[in-house]
Amino acid sequence: MTKTIHEVDLCIIGAGSGGLSIASGAAQLGRSVVLYEAEEMGGDCLNYGCVPSKALIAAGKHAHAFTSGGPFGILPGTPTVNFEAVKSHIKGVIETIAPVDSQERFEGLGCIVIRERASFKDKNTVESSTTITKAKRIVIATGSRASAPPIPGLKDTPYLTNEDIFMVPELPKKLLIIGSGPIGLELGQAFCRLGSKVEIVDIAAPLGRNEPEHVKALVESLEEEGVVFHAPVNTKKIRKTKTGVAIDLEDGKKITGSHLLVAAGRKPVTDGLNLEAAGIKAGRRGIITNSTLRTSNKRVYAVGDVSGRGGLTHAAGHHAGIIIKNFYFVPFFKASAETGNMPAVIYTQPELAAIGMSEKIAREKYGDIRTVHWEFEENDRAIAERTTGGDVKIIARKNGQILGASIVGEGAGELLQIIGLAMSNKMKIIAFTKLISPYPSRGEAVKRAASSWYTDAVFSPKSRKLAALMAKFH
Repeated sequence: MTKTIHEVDLCIIGAGSGGLSIASGAAQLGRSVVLYEAEEMGGDCLNYGCVPSKALIAAGKHAHAFTSGGPFGILPGTPTVNFEAVKSHIKGVIETIAPVDSQERFEGLGCIVIRERASFKDKNTVESSTTITKAKRIVIATGSRASAPPIPGLKDTPYLTNEDIFMVPELPKKLLIIGSGPIGLELGQAFCRLGSKVEIVDIAAPLGRNEPEHVKALVESLEEEGVVFHAPVNTKKIRKTKTGVAIDLEDGKKITGSHLLVAAGRKPVTDGLNLEAAGIKAGRRGIITNSTLRTSNKRVYAVGDVSGRGGLTHAAGHHAGIIIKNFYFVPFFKASAETGNMPAVIYTQPELAAIGMSEKIAREKYGDIRTVHWEFEENDRAIAERTTGGDVKIIARKNGQILGASIVGEGAGELLQIIGLAMSNKMKIIAFTKLISPYPSRGEAVKRAASSWYTDAVFSPKSRKLAALMAKFH
C-alpha cells in the first residue's frame, strides 16, 4: 500500500493537554502541523482523569450535603444515589468539554489530524499505517497511563484503573484501593460519599511529600467520613474471590471487597514509538529531556508526563507554552521548563494545595527559613460556613523570599494561586501586606499568614517606645 506523505513544520504525537496546546498555538501562527492520535482526542485528562474525577467528586459533594447540614439547622437525610445518572452526569461533562479538543476543531485550525498510532522511522520521520510525515520539528506528547505495582496475585485478579472506574457497571459495595496518593484519596472520598464502603491500602504513608500536619488533617477528615486506611503496610497477596477481591496484608489482616481500584502511580507511554530509530534516549521516568524539553535528538522534543517532568495537566500546558515560545518567539534565548513554582492540588474535601518547597526541603537547602501560619479557625468566612479545619502555611527565607506554601482547607486550590502569582513574579512576603482582601473571604487567611511575619517586629519593645514618642507630637 502506498502511504500518504506529509512534509510539515511540526509533527506532534499525542493529542492530550500538551499536544493539543502546541498544535493550536502553532496552527494559529500559520505553521503546518500534523497531529497523530490513535485513541481519544483530549487524552487522559479529558476522558479518564481530571475531568471525570472532578465530575464524580461534585456528585459526591451533593450526596454528602444530605448528611452534613445539622450544624446549620438542616435535618440530616439519606441521599438516594442513582448511579446510572451519576455516570450520565460524568459523560455529559466530558461531552460538553470535548468539542474544544475535537478533531473537527483542530482540522478547522488547519492541522492535519491522523487517528492512527505513530512511531519513528528515522531521526526526522514519523510513520503510521497509512502515512509518512517528515517534519522540521517533532513533539512527543503521549502522556502516561496507570501502572500496576508488583504485588503477588495482582496480575491474575480483575482490577480497575482510572480508565474504567468512571463507567463501572454498578456502584461498588466495597471498594478497595491500592494507593494513597491524590487519585486514591480523591476517588476514595467520592465513592464513600456516594455510598460505597472504602478501604485504602499503601506500602507508604499517604502523601509523603506534603506537609505532615496538613496530610494528617486531610486523612483524619476522610476517616471521619468512613474511609479506612491501611498505610503504611506491606501487601502479601491479592486474590480473586467469589464475591470480588481479597487483600492479605503482611500484618496478618485480610480485607475483602467487591471491587479493586489500582491507583499506585503512572508510567510514561513510550511503547511502540520506536525511539531507537530516532536516537532518542529514555529512562524509567520517561524520555530524557534538557531544560528546554529537547531530547537527545535535536529535532525532537517531549512534553508533559512522557518527558519525566509532568504528572500534572497544567504542567503539560506550561510545557506547551515553553515550546511555542522557544520555537517561534525567542529562538536565540531559550526559555526553560524548569520551575520551582508548579502548584499541585488534591481535590478532596478539604482540599490540599502546595507549591514550591516543603518546609523539610527548604530547611535542608537553606537552613535560615521561617514559616508562618493562619488557621481557618480565625477566619470569619470559614467560621460562618463552619469549615474551619486547616490553615495556610507559608515558607520563606529570613529575607522574605517565598520558597513554598501549603494550604489545607475549603477552596485551598483557589487560595494557593495568589501565592503562586507572588512566587512567579519574585515578590517577597511583604507584598501581601499591601493587599486589600474583601471581607469576609477565605483569601484573608493568606494575607493574615503573610502579615504575621512582621508581628514581632511591629509590636516589639522598640516599636512601643517609638509609638509612645510619636504620640507626643499628635
